[in-house]
Amino acid sequence: MTFLWVIVAAIVGARAAHVVANFGYYARNPIEILAIWHGGLSSFGGLALGLPVGFVSTHRRCPQLRLGTAADLVAPVLVCAWAIGRLLGPQFEVAGGGKPTSAWFGMYYAGEIGKRLPAPIFQAVECFAIFVVVLWVERHVVRQSGPVGLVTATAVGLWGIARFVDEYCWLTHDNGTDAVEIASLALFVAGGAAALVLAARDRRRRAVPLVQVRDAPAGSKTST
Repeated sequence: MTFLWVIVAAIVGARAAHVVANFGYYARNPIEILAIWHGGLSSFGGLALGLPVGFVSTHRRCPQLRLGTAADLVAPVLVCAWAIGRLLGPQFEVAGGGKPTSAWFGMYYAGEIGKRLPAPIFQAVECFAIFVVVLWVERHVVRQSGPVGLVTATAVGLWGIARFVDEYCWLTHDNGTDAVEIASLALFVAGGAAALVLAARDRRRRAVPLVQVRDAPAGSKTST
């Protein structure tokens, strides 16, 4: 049931964010608001509504599960799902490509003239790389008594900088830095800052037993 709620919430949030970002067009064409088969789903909107709904539903069914632990479980799945979605979905939709190009790896997309950068494929490769890094952090850091939340922070930071690169380098936009780029940089900063804070706290936590052992009187017993 949680899965269904998350899917519905993600689609509604993704569509709502896209409509708000393009309100001028949809104000003139309100019938198009529900026409999601014409494209127009915002990843930020999907995450903004889908994640809270998922966490609330999960907490109701498993109240003993900590939020940080749940986020660490979900983060790799979301990154992998995003990679698969970018690899498959935009290749078949209208105007799914990036900037015009004459390079050999350019592709033709419906609704666009000439070859375009295969931005969705670039995005999929980026996210699969992030997925590998996140799994490495989960296996070699968090499972070795590392800080809870580090997997999520790593995923958020890397995904944020990847989205900024996508928007700035691959996708078409003529108005300079837009809201997506700003939001992407904000995610990168937030994820990076969270990872640094968690790592610093973990180092202090690991250093406490060592200090206690060094300061303990000779022959006394210390507990860790």
